[in-house]
Amino acid sequence: MEKRGTFGSKLAIILTTAGSAVGLGNIWRFPFMTGQNGGAAFIVIYLGCVLILGIPGMISEFIVGRHSQSNAARAYGNVGFRKARYIGYLGILTSTIILGFYAVVAGWCLQYLFASIAGQLNGDTNYILEYFKTFSSDPIRPCLWAVGFIFITHFVVTQGVEKGIERASKLLMPLLLLILVVLVIASCLLPGASRGIEFLLKPDFSKVSSGVFLEALGQAFFSLSLGTACLCTYASYFKKDTNLLKSATQIALLDSFIAILAGLMIFPAAFSVGVQPDSGPSLIFITLPNVFRQAFESMPIVGFVISILFYALLVFAALTSTISMHEIGTAFFHEELRLPRNKATWILTLVCSFIAIFCSLSVGANPNLQLFGMPLMDFCDFITAQIMLPAGAFFTSILIGWMVEQQLVKQEFDNGGTLKTNFFHAYMFSVKYIVPLCILLIFLHQFHII
Repeated sequence: MEKRGTFGSKLAIILTTAGSAVGLGNIWRFPFMTGQNGGAAFIVIYLGCVLILGIPGMISEFIVGRHSQSNAARAYGNVGFRKARYIGYLGILTSTIILGFYAVVAGWCLQYLFASIAGQLNGDTNYILEYFKTFSSDPIRPCLWAVGFIFITHFVVTQGVEKGIERASKLLMPLLLLILVVLVIASCLLPGASRGIEFLLKPDFSKVSSGVFLEALGQAFFSLSLGTACLCTYASYFKKDTNLLKSATQIALLDSFIAILAGLMIFPAAFSVGVQPDSGPSLIFITLPNVFRQAFESMPIVGFVISILFYALLVFAALTSTISMHEIGTAFFHEELRLPRNKATWILTLVCSFIAIFCSLSVGANPNLQLFGMPLMDFCDFITAQIMLPAGAFFTSILIGWMVEQQLVKQEFDNGGTLKTNFFHAYMFSVKYIVPLCILLIFLHQFHII
């Protein structure tokens, strides 16, 4: 068995773990939800949810992972309750399913990046719509792009923690931020962009309701990758002197900052050409190509470059997430089956490729691939987002808050007393009472019970 890797620096910890949280959802879901739920009022509520739910939840998974310094299943079983391994198994299964269907959308992004470079996205709304329909319904190309994206991820993960994951994150995250800032500046300089900025950032408290609070809770929950075992797995590569509270806070702030920047990229450009952005794949694959064409009609070269940068941004954001999801299962097979890392990586790559192919076909060439009346891809999204993720985070909070010895939790929280902090009791109160209650409310809201 090869020596277990660790992240080489505090910067590596921030960039790699933040990269796992930053994904396609930051680029379109957060801006849309912000605009539809009171603009800046939603952002304030969201940041509050990150504080009371996200950061304590992240610290809990960090504690489990760093204490054991092993894969998620073994880590959960090593905090005093062997049956807690099942929480780790749940996280590993969840991340594997997510990687399978997430790669489909990531593959679409890769296709659109190459289409932008080739100048194939120049046309009116009907042309762009037809382009997406033709591509997504093709039985071969979307599958190849999805599997190709998984193999790109495979190449990074098989290199190991420091030479693969850490090195890729140090490259991808700064590039992602740089491209995002360039796009924000270009978007905000467009005529009429101020209306989009106002739409995003002007508080509208008339739209704030109990439903908005629950939407903000859910967004904080999903944006920070709680419940996937990703945070636990990455924390197993933390050094023992890592300040968990400080790291969780920095990661949460960076993730939120990128989400807000994404809104400043999308809304000014959309409002500049009179387009009301909507949610989901149609925004980034139908609406925005048309927005870029119209917004930079007088400067086609600029529009061409902006389109390429935008889809490069999406590819980088997707890749930072798929790397983390792949590593969860890879670490499990590597350590539990005592396989060489490259063989462990191949197992997960093949399983996820299998899932990706069938998910891709279910929303394209073969819509009859269904489970419980839903296309397979929609079912995978539903079962992970609305059941498995909340369950994993809920059980983690109960484990840390009520079952694990408080002395063990405190020792990890303050690094054996070497860190002077006054927040431990506030953290324990949150993880005992607030976090489980919030997750329960999210769960009930998703099923329209409240």
